[in-house]
Amino acid sequence: MTWMCVAVLLLWTSRGRCTAAANTSNLIEYTAEGFSEKLSSGKTFFVYFGHQVSPTISLFLVQLEKSAEALHDYGISVAKVNCSREPVAKFCPGEKLMKKAYLFRSGEVLKGFDVGTVFDVNAIVSHTLFAILFEEVRYVQSDADLQALERTARGKTDMVLGYVQMLGTQEHRSLMEAVFVYGAKYQFILTTGGPILENLGVSPSSRSSGVWFLHCRLLQGSRTSERCPVTPMSKVLSTLHLYSFLQLMEAPLVSEVYDDPSSIPPPPSSHLQTPQLFLFSRPATEHLDLDTARALAWRLRGLALLLLVHRESPAVKTPEEYNAAYRLPGPGSEVKYLTLTNLDEVVDLFANRERENEEEEEEEDKVTREERKRERECVCLPPDVLDDEIGESVYRNRGLSLDMDAVAQLTSHSFHAAVTQSSHTVVLFYLKWDAVSMAFLSSFIEVAERLADSEVADVQMCVVDCGEWTDLCATQPISSHLAPFQPITAFPSVLLLRPQDSSQRYSGMLGSDALHRFIMLSRPASPVLLSTQEEVTSFLQEVPLSDLIPDLPDRVLGLFKTHTHSAVPVFTEAAKSLRGEVLSGLLTDRLAERWAADHSVDLPVVLVFPSWRTHPSPLPLSSSAEDLITHINTALLHTLPELTVENLPSFLSPGKAVLLLFVGEAEDERGRRENEAAVEEMRGVAERGGRRTEEYLVCWIHLGRTPAGISVLEWYLGSLPPLPALLLTHLPSGGQIYHYPPNTPVVLRSVLHWLQRIEDGAEPPAGTMGEDHWAPVVPFYDFLSVMDQEAPGYAQQRTPKSKEKKKSKEEEEDEERRRRRRKKRDSSPSTPPLHSEL
Repeated sequence: MTWMCVAVLLLWTSRGRCTAAANTSNLIEYTAEGFSEKLSSGKTFFVYFGHQVSPTISLFLVQLEKSAEALHDYGISVAKVNCSREPVAKFCPGEKLMKKAYLFRSGEVLKGFDVGTVFDVNAIVSHTLFAILFEEVRYVQSDADLQALERTARGKTDMVLGYVQMLGTQEHRSLMEAVFVYGAKYQFILTTGGPILENLGVSPSSRSSGVWFLHCRLLQGSRTSERCPVTPMSKVLSTLHLYSFLQLMEAPLVSEVYDDPSSIPPPPSSHLQTPQLFLFSRPATEHLDLDTARALAWRLRGLALLLLVHRESPAVKTPEEYNAAYRLPGPGSEVKYLTLTNLDEVVDLFANRERENEEEEEEEDKVTREERKRERECVCLPPDVLDDEIGESVYRNRGLSLDMDAVAQLTSHSFHAAVTQSSHTVVLFYLKWDAVSMAFLSSFIEVAERLADSEVADVQMCVVDCGEWTDLCATQPISSHLAPFQPITAFPSVLLLRPQDSSQRYSGMLGSDALHRFIMLSRPASPVLLSTQEEVTSFLQEVPLSDLIPDLPDRVLGLFKTHTHSAVPVFTEAAKSLRGEVLSGLLTDRLAERWAADHSVDLPVVLVFPSWRTHPSPLPLSSSAEDLITHINTALLHTLPELTVENLPSFLSPGKAVLLLFVGEAEDERGRRENEAAVEEMRGVAERGGRRTEEYLVCWIHLGRTPAGISVLEWYLGSLPPLPALLLTHLPSGGQIYHYPPNTPVVLRSVLHWLQRIEDGAEPPAGTMGEDHWAPVVPFYDFLSVMDQEAPGYAQQRTPKSKEKKKSKEEEEDEERRRRRRKKRDSSPSTPPLHSEL
């Protein structure tokens, strides 16, 4: 499996002084001694010194391994050193996340690179070759710099000028690979823009990467003011195109032949994509024909190979009426004959063909890109790429208008009347300009359509646009019983309203399935009054609305001696708070006493029936509804819960460290038994771990049923390890990630011993969760900063005066420094406002 190979490469598990990875990778891992030996050899090699692995570092390591194969062709080794095992003096400073790589040559550091600079294989190869060949590549920006190089090269060597928009790209790599091969033959010049492009005739609107060949060797003994003739490469800059272009520049300007064009073979392999042009010469005008052919060859340099055919040869059979012929590239291409009246006709012929080829290539590339994006369910985003999945989904659907027929659009005038018309009114409060609101609005409409198709008549689905009806969304709780709710401050928000009852806020996942389940479980009364044994049996055993709710709900049963017991209001309040999540029932009198006797409990008591277990868990009555809700939620938790996308937020909300077992899809019966055994061992850890596991959330995830876990596991470790894999993460003390030793059986005693080693500080972490944050895509997208500069303090979050805390001395000093910087910036007339580009 591919992921298994990647895991071997990235988990730093190889041993030995200078051993390679377990597969055929060219990436080497050195110990401190092995690194010293390599350094003393004087050879050139690229090394990354690492400690812990973060998501950014893990991606870099994948690219580092790819670059090892590419740089191996140039005699350059690529390696890594694990500083957590054996630090190397000077290069392992002790930081947790190390983001520096070094290029060594002749026992010394030739250049150091930040990981953000050598971010992929193209950047690693291009920057490495650029550093090694630095003396062979001249960098220019102005035409004066180019003229100075032309004067030096005149009569000595030709020059190759390459323009790349940015260093570290595929184009930069192609150019540097050409320098490695042809650096001794040509003088290479590099530019990244500037006035020199205008002098080369490059349009500002089409400044893509390009190459120009300067024929300076022909100017020996000529006037010093004469510029070197320039031939542009018409194709896009790539390694293959650049190689073919340089081969064309080495070909003769004009080749003289004495055979008929039909018998002349096509161009050699290096010129396969180059057409041939045949001009015919007569003995009487031989010198004039040769001069004409040379003049035309200069105009077609890089576009076609020109051959001058001597008609006096008996092998030439072309009729006299034709004075030119051409053969296009491609297998089986035939020679076509024509009669020319001027040279511009043939120039236009090949120039137009080249433009058509470029347009076809661009169209093919465009189609290929669109197909790939469709396969990945992506869209073509604007230049300022959206870096948020919710924002991206809204952008993708920006041209689609939602069908709002299934929901009622309420206003300040129609809201209260609408709430009284139905026993259940579900209201979505949203903002049109909020990405999450618009993404959830489509799910909300989908739920409304499902309820309509199922003929659920007692639920009314409504929406309120708080950007338009701000008075309704910001209303204070009213004394009327129509629809009391607190002001809406978070978007999107969903409230379930019932006449003569308080509102209930939906706090589940923002998806159609979760919202649909919440609505269906909120329809029955909470708690349901049960007066007969048949009603109790039906409540506990039957699946209500089984066609609408696919999985079993949790149930809670309250048992009291009488309806007037003092604890009944506490249970009723807790049941109403849990409405939509569990089904609750109430038993009193003799029926409650009989149930209490059957389960050997004393009244009053609360019996919790989790959906994953047949027998109930008895709970004593609490003094408050909040405490009772906490006890019920705890009793509903599975001993060893299986994590899914839907339940993950609820499990992470308590803030416990997560002891998580990843199991994969079993390929055979043996694999299935191994997965079951690992899960059972983890259940033993959860049940019998005692104090050692109380502070952990012990859980597992099945990567076959929840494929999103694959990305989570890869994000944690940087690659996919052998499965099953056990990780300890989300520790309150920091972002360390601990990985149970791979290929070690998951058994109770070994896991507890491993956890003890972690507590004692004897187990090194396998990685660290980076401090990633969502920054603005570009500086002028930081709207809060813009608002603060226009009106200082306007965009800062405010708190009521009663809740304001006294600022610390450090905070006051930071605020004073910001105030001085704003004052200095505002007083500078040359500094444009930050929002000038919006």
